[in-house]
Amino acid sequence: MQKKIISNKDNLQVLYEDNHIIIVNKRAGDIVQGDKTGDKPLSEVVKEYIAQKYNKPGNVYLGVVHRLDRPTTGIVVFSKTSKALPRLNKLFVEKDAKKTYWAVVKNAPPKRTDTLIHWLKKNSKNNKSYAYIKEVSNSKKAILHYKILKKLDRYILLEINLETGRHHQIRSQLSTIGCQIKGDLKYGFDRSNKDASIHLHARQLSFIHPVKKEPINIIAPLPKDPVWDACLTKS
Repeated sequence: MQKKIISNKDNLQVLYEDNHIIIVNKRAGDIVQGDKTGDKPLSEVVKEYIAQKYNKPGNVYLGVVHRLDRPTTGIVVFSKTSKALPRLNKLFVEKDAKKTYWAVVKNAPPKRTDTLIHWLKKNSKNNKSYAYIKEVSNSKKAILHYKILKKLDRYILLEINLETGRHHQIRSQLSTIGCQIKGDLKYGFDRSNKDASIHLHARQLSFIHPVKKEPINIIAPLPKDPVWDACLTKS
């Protein structure tokens, strides 16, 4: 069941909302939860949106279900009720929520479609994950499936489905096979994007609603820029 965009008020693009869930299209640069930067997180923006829309006095309940990296765009799910939060968490932990990402890379991968299996080890000091072919101490197994969706003039558009959800998984694994994501300096791309974004977008999410038991399928519109625009034009 595809849902259309409900709101774009104050740059908050709401893709789906009901009594239990709100799903938004995150912009590059937004942080999902508060961190040491002190910047206003997306969770607070969503709380303000709910408070204003429903004229709610006092604190607004909002549960963070999952996160996206700051330079990444696309689908982020929040829980509006304490009843829905543990059920949504379970969906994501047990991989019952199917997540599809789009990534723009400079170099074509070795195969048109493939499964990448690595062991990722996070370095907290530089907030980066390193991929290894074999298991190493304190590493976690990471699996993703990719396919080439389109060849652009200078770039390649990949579609990625995650089997695991590790720190910087897509960025690290693609970098390891020589397919650095456009704008991702941290993982080896040669220059940054002007807005500090990277061309990685959480494009689609499908799951069974934890309360209503209905199928939900969300597609997040791409950011507006020439490269993303080219991904949608017919060849």
